[in-house]
Amino acid sequence: MSASLSAIAYLGAAILFILSLGGLSNPETSRRGNLYGIVGMTIAVLATVFGPRVTAEGLPWIVGAMVAGGAIGLYAARTVQMTQMPELVALMHSLVGLAACLVGFASYIDTSIAFEGAEKAIHEIEIYIGILIGAVTFSGSVIAFGKLSGKIGGKPVLLPARHWLNLAGLLAVIWFGYAFLQVEDIAAGMTPLIVMTVIALLFGVHMVMAIGGADMPVVVSMLNSYSGWAAAATGFMLSNDLLIVTGALVGSSGAILSYIMCRAMNRNFVSVIAGGFGTGEGAAPAAAGAQPAGEVTAISAVETAGLLRDAKQVIIVPGYGMAVAQAQHTVYEITKLLREKGVNVRFGIHPVAGRMPGHMNVLLAEAKVPYDIVLEMDEINEDFPDTDVAMVIGANDIVNPAAEDDPTSPIAGMPVLQVWKAKTSIVMKRSMASGYAGVDNPLFYKDNNRMLFGDAKKMLDEVLGVLKG
Repeated sequence: MSASLSAIAYLGAAILFILSLGGLSNPETSRRGNLYGIVGMTIAVLATVFGPRVTAEGLPWIVGAMVAGGAIGLYAARTVQMTQMPELVALMHSLVGLAACLVGFASYIDTSIAFEGAEKAIHEIEIYIGILIGAVTFSGSVIAFGKLSGKIGGKPVLLPARHWLNLAGLLAVIWFGYAFLQVEDIAAGMTPLIVMTVIALLFGVHMVMAIGGADMPVVVSMLNSYSGWAAAATGFMLSNDLLIVTGALVGSSGAILSYIMCRAMNRNFVSVIAGGFGTGEGAAPAAAGAQPAGEVTAISAVETAGLLRDAKQVIIVPGYGMAVAQAQHTVYEITKLLREKGVNVRFGIHPVAGRMPGHMNVLLAEAKVPYDIVLEMDEINEDFPDTDVAMVIGANDIVNPAAEDDPTSPIAGMPVLQVWKAKTSIVMKRSMASGYAGVDNPLFYKDNNRMLFGDAKKMLDEVLGVLKG
């Protein structure tokens, strides 16, 4: 394939990637967006493999790598559960960071292309920054994978003088960068490059370990942005225009998504990076004296079914508990049955529900819940006063009235779904443990609230059985 034909293919792929992002912004067009992305990536890979920069000797190695990588990807797609998608996404981000590091070192060692003067300095800066971003992305994503999969606790690890440690690391990276640009010999340049890589890896670990469990959805989108910039840096090192454009698209869209997620939690990006918000999942309330006064009112599956059957307006608020129990298909069956009986059933989705952006939307789409009844928080919040039953399935912090009523609460000011304004709210939980932020929820003690304790899938199956009977 000639260079001009390869450039045209890259342009077409870049356009398809832009259309893909546009399609993915809406659930109804997400399938088309995915298709655009698949076609664009296929064109990009073929244009690269058969492009002018790949020799006949190197082609078998590339094909072998593609077969091995494709087999691993196919296996992961078939075996990974929908509940494991957040950690899978974090793991994929780590691979992008690792690739940026490896490409950076390979580009520095490669002597087939000689640079002189300003070109040499620019090329070395690209290598240094690319490895820096890649190392932070790699180690940070590995820690995020551990937290999301439960292998590492969600409680933030806050080292003494951690901000000073970060500042010292930044100054060291700058100093070693200066030293790296001064040396002429490749062997001598490897020392500052390796030291910087180690510092960057430690910074990635430190940064994500300091972030609490409640901020993990923001971390996922933030690492998505980092992986994009790592890919763009790789594009600069390889002089690949498509990789630069694609990385910039991913990096900028991830940054915008991180900003949206921060707004949804009434947090700013700096405070997320600073860490400290959220404890381990299922933590007990911090202090007995801080618990709201009153007692909870339990409800059975039979009574829940009766309330749903008699209601005219129902809003369902899904959370991570629904994902863990894999109850989305039962939720769809209940929704379908109630709608056939004339009940207006809708879903209220909080931007940070679950463990990654769009987590609940993906689960509901998998269960074939109609897109037109799945509404964002801003679209549905004002409808709760006219709702007969608001049913919360495994959510906690996103329906916590303390965010509006208690200025001293750690989640004060965070926009939440106002389920307590419904005539009756039903909260499904395994126990009275607090949510991922480690904050107790006064909703449980309100007079119009009922608690349906137990595994979400089991209890919803019982509710469905009663409704059918």
